[in-house]
Amino acid sequence: MLVVAAALSSCGTEAPDQGGKPPAQVGYIVAQTSSVPIGVTLSGRTVAFETSEVRPQVTGVIRKRFFTEGSTVRAGEPLFEIDPSLYRAAVNQAQANLASARATADAAQVRADRYRPLAEMEAVARQDYTDALAEARTAKASIAQNAAALDTARINLRFTTVPAPISGRIGRSLFTVGALASATQAEPLAVIQRMDPIYVDMQQSAADLTALRRRLAEGGVLPGSTEVRLMLDSGAAYPLPGTVQFSEVTVDQSTGTVTLRARFPNPDDLLLPGMFVSAMFDQAADPNAILVPQNAVQRDFDGSAFVMLVGPGNKAVRRKVTAERTSGANSVVTAGLRKGDKVIVQGLNGLRQGTSVKPVPSSSPQKVAPPREGEQQDGRSGAGSGTGGGH
Repeated sequence: MLVVAAALSSCGTEAPDQGGKPPAQVGYIVAQTSSVPIGVTLSGRTVAFETSEVRPQVTGVIRKRFFTEGSTVRAGEPLFEIDPSLYRAAVNQAQANLASARATADAAQVRADRYRPLAEMEAVARQDYTDALAEARTAKASIAQNAAALDTARINLRFTTVPAPISGRIGRSLFTVGALASATQAEPLAVIQRMDPIYVDMQQSAADLTALRRRLAEGGVLPGSTEVRLMLDSGAAYPLPGTVQFSEVTVDQSTGTVTLRARFPNPDDLLLPGMFVSAMFDQAADPNAILVPQNAVQRDFDGSAFVMLVGPGNKAVRRKVTAERTSGANSVVTAGLRKGDKVIVQGLNGLRQGTSVKPVPSSSPQKVAPPREGEQQDGRSGAGSGTGGGH
């Protein structure tokens, strides 16, 4: 009878390990390979899409300013007016010179036409006809010269109104009304910047970029996405994504970095030229990476990473892995795990190499036994009920 009672009491319980305790229940996941993006975060600075310095092309005193500082201007819109008096007089003079040249040319042509039949009849010397014809042609050339001078004078007169070369936001006026503007001056009258869209120039180590290109060429990783996200200097995220446009073909000798340029929409002018930002994008994708919850990856005193696996005979096995980055709530394991390994993600407290475990999928619900009869009669036995629930 004692033997039968002992057999019945042991029915439905787990076999204890060598220490006399039942094996600890642990939750595990099955390692699966997947394509995991390789994200990078680069520091960058915003750059205006277009920048134009408003410069005078003629010399004169500024008479008027037509824009409001800090406003948006359109291409061709007048910004300054330079005193046009001298240039208007130059146009009038060029027109008069052109009229005189035309009159001279008409007289020379009539004279050449009259000499032609006389020269054929030898009534005049043929040399006289040749001279008259040359004078007529010279007069026509003078017409062309004076016409070109008139065009130049009109262009200079048009330049007395300084237009906006591009559309964008104009800054402060660097010259006031009454100041002398010169076509050879060093400073511009004002600066216009187009900020929608806007560029972000990012700096990446040339060594990292070379290593990435080598891995892409060898097929170790796949090309990533060109979509870029921005983090402002204040820590806030910029709401609109951008795209990578190109990377420079030369390395900055002073920093050893390569410049990558991204383009972002900026309809509200939230991004201003010269701002420091952080750019984040997926530069490549690792097709053979394994995602493991971060709590399953533990660290040794030297910083190396390891995970606990369900080994043969339901024994805990410690395995060193390479996990240098994260993706969301998971660690990205690039070495040390194989497809199909059972990675323990629950019940890791106090778990050691060779410990007997009872593995269950981490998605399985936890089984909690009801309290025994008589254990919870009133509020004074609350502590006992908690102990019973753990059996």
